Amino acid sequence: MTLALFATGCSNDEGSVFETPTEPEQENPENPEETPDAPEVATLIFIEATPADNIITAEASGEVGTNVEGRVIFTSTETTQRRMYITQNISGSGDMPFNVLEIDDPNLKDETKGDGSIDLDGSNQKDIDFTFELPVPDIDNGEIVYTFWTTTGKGDFRDASKRLALGVGTITVTVGDGTNPAAEVRAFTDIKLNAPAEDGTTKSFFSLLNETVYRIDEGREFRAFWDFGYYYKDNQASFASTANYDAAFGFPVEGLKPDADEVNAATETLNNMFFAESSLDADGFDGVLLSGDLNNIASSDVEDIDGLAVGDVIEFVDNYGKKGLIKITAIDPGFSVVNSITFDVKVQP
Repeated sequence: MTLALFATGCSNDEGSVFETPTEPEQENPENPEETPDAPEVATLIFIEATPADNIITAEASGEVGTNVEGRVIFTSTETTQRRMYITQNISGSGDMPFNVLEIDDPNLKDETKGDGSIDLDGSNQKDIDFTFELPVPDIDNGEIVYTFWTTTGKGDFRDASKRLALGVGTITVTVGDGTNPAAEVRAFTDIKLNAPAEDGTTKSFFSLLNETVYRIDEGREFRAFWDFGYYYKDNQASFASTANYDAAFGFPVEGLKPDADEVNAATETLNNMFFAESSLDADGFDGVLLSGDLNNIASSDVEDIDGLAVGDVIEFVDNYGKKGLIKITAIDPGFSVVNSITFDVKVQP
C-alpha cells in the first residue's frame, strides 16, 4: 500500500495556528444564502509551554478505500524534537509502524530515518504543523487508530516513552459501527535464523514487530526492533533475548551494541524476552487462533533457552508484555554461518 503524507509548515498568516482547519464552504446552487457545514479535520495539539491547551485525541469517520485527513500540531519551547513516530492499529490487530513514503515539505529531510520514523529538521524541531492523508483499509466494521508522538532521539515504535518529546496523541477513524472483531493472533511461519558470525553479517535476530529477520550489523537503526536471537553453543541450539544475548552466547558479536559515535549510545537499551517450555505439543500450537488463547502464559525470569529440538513448543513474554509461542520446525545444527534454525511463531497483537 502506498502511503502519502502532505506536510505544511506552521502558518505565518494572522490568526492562531492552532485553529482547526476546515474545508472551504460552497454555496447551495438552489439557495445561495445556504452553505453546508464544513467537515472538521481531526486535529491533535501538543503545546509544551501550555499543556492545558493540548488536544490528545481526535475522531473521524471514514469510508473504505478513501483517505481521512489528520492534522498534528506539536510546539515545543525547551525540547528539541528530532523524530516523529506514527503507528496504525487496524481493528485491534496491534500497533504497527506507519511508514511515510512521500514527504512534501522543504523543511523536512527528503527521507525517513532507517527505522521508518520521520526525520525532523530545521524549524520542525520546534514547531510542527503537518496534515496527513490517513488511509482507510478494507474492513467492514471497526476502528483504525493512528498514534503520533515525537522524540528527542531514536525512539521505539512499541514504547512511546522512550526519549519522548511531545505526545502521545491518537486519531481514531471509525468504519461502519466501529466494532472491532475478536483479536486473532499474529502468525509467522518458516522463520529462519542463522548461527551468528563474529563480524555481525548473519541474519540471526528476529523482530515480532514486523515479522523480519535482521542482520546483526544492521543494529544502528533497528536494535529496538529485535526481540531475540539464535546461537549454537555446546552442541545445543539456543535462543536468547537481545538484552541477554552477549551474556548467554559468551562471545562478542559486532553490531549488537552501539558504537561510541552513535547518537544515544550511552543510553541505548535492548529488548528483554522471557522463555519457558510449553505444555503444548505441535498440535496444540496449531490450535491457537485467538489472542485470548495465550492469556494463560505467565512470564518466567529466564531470558535464554537451550537444548532446542524439532517439535518443541516454547512460550514467551516479550519486552512489551505480549505473550506468544514458538514451534521449532527444523534445525541444521552447527556453528557455521550456514547452519540455522527454522520455526513458526504465534503472538498477541
